[in-house]
Amino acid sequence: MAVEIKHIEYYLPAGILTNQMLKEKHPDWDVDKVESKSGVRNRHIASKNETALDLAIQATQKFFDNSGIDKSRVQGIIFCTQSPDFIMPSNAFLLQKYFELSHQLLAFDYNLACSGYVYGLAIARGLIETRVVDNVLLINADTYSKFIGENDRSTKVLFGDAAAVSFIQRTENSDSNIIDVILESSGKDFDSFYIPAGGVRNPISEITKEETADMSGNVRSMENIHMNGFGVWKFISQTVPKQILHLLKRNNLALEQIDLFVFHQASKLTLDSLVKALKLSDEKVFINIAQIGNTVSASIPIALKDAVEAGRIKRGDTILISGFGVGLSWGSAIVRY
Repeated sequence: MAVEIKHIEYYLPAGILTNQMLKEKHPDWDVDKVESKSGVRNRHIASKNETALDLAIQATQKFFDNSGIDKSRVQGIIFCTQSPDFIMPSNAFLLQKYFELSHQLLAFDYNLACSGYVYGLAIARGLIETRVVDNVLLINADTYSKFIGENDRSTKVLFGDAAAVSFIQRTENSDSNIIDVILESSGKDFDSFYIPAGGVRNPISEITKEETADMSGNVRSMENIHMNGFGVWKFISQTVPKQILHLLKRNNLALEQIDLFVFHQASKLTLDSLVKALKLSDEKVFINIAQIGNTVSASIPIALKDAVEAGRIKRGDTILISGFGVGLSWGSAIVRY
C-alpha cells in the first residue's frame, strides 16, 4: 500500500495588488529594491468580506468539477489555516456543511503556516496508513492580508491570499507514494514571526490597536503580523538545508536523484539561499512567487499544480518539498509523484 497526492486545485482571489500600486500609494518606499529581494511583483488579495473559508470553497468546487472524484468518496477534511472564520468551530466543519458531505467523515483544523502543507501530508499519511480513512481532502488556505499593517513594508510587499485543495488517498500504485517526511520545530523562536494580540493571552483592546514604527520604519500594531525578516531568513538558511540532506541520506538518495525541488515560496532571497546552500541548478527548482507572492501553507500545493501544468512534473517523478515559517517550524518530504 502507498499514499499518493491524487489531485490538486487552487483558487486565488480576484483582487490584485501590484508593485505599481504600492509605488503610487507609498512613494517613499523603494519598491524596486524590495522586489529584487522578495521576487514578488503581484499578489492576490481577498476582499474585505472574503475569508479563507470562502477561498477554500472556491478551490474545493474546482476540485469536484475537474478531478472526476465524487464528493461521496471523501472520508476526511483536514484544514490548515491561521485565519479561521470563527474561534470555534473549525473551518473543516463549515466546509463539510457547505458541500453537504457525508457525516461519516473526520474533520478538523490545524494551526500552521508555511510548513503546513508538509505537516498536513504527514497527518494525512498517518491517518490513511493506520486505516482510519482511505482518503482526505487537505485544505490549505489563509488570508494574511487581514493581519498586515497598511504601512508595514516588510509584510505588505510579500504576502498574498490563496487556497489549495489536495486529495490524498490510499493507492496500490507503487509509482506514487509519500515516501518519507521529517518535521521539526523551534518554539523558543516563536516571536520571530507572530501576532502579539488577539488571542486569549493578550485580547484585543484600544492599546493593541495603537500603531508604532520599528527601526526600519515599518508601521504596525500588536494586532498585525510582526516578522523579523532577517532573523527568519537566517534561521531557515541554517536549518532547512541540513534537514533536507538528512532526509535524503536516510532514504539513500543523492541530490541528483531528485527530479524537482519545490520549496515554500517564501521570498527570492530565501529561495536563492537554499539553492546556493544545496548547490542546485535552476532547472532542478520550481519558482512561481512573482505573480502570487508568498501564499503561506498554500504555496507548495500551488507550486506543485503549476509545475505539473508546466510539464516540470510527471507521474513517477521523485519530488522533494520543503516548507518553513511560523512556529518556528520546518518540514521536508520526499514524494514519488
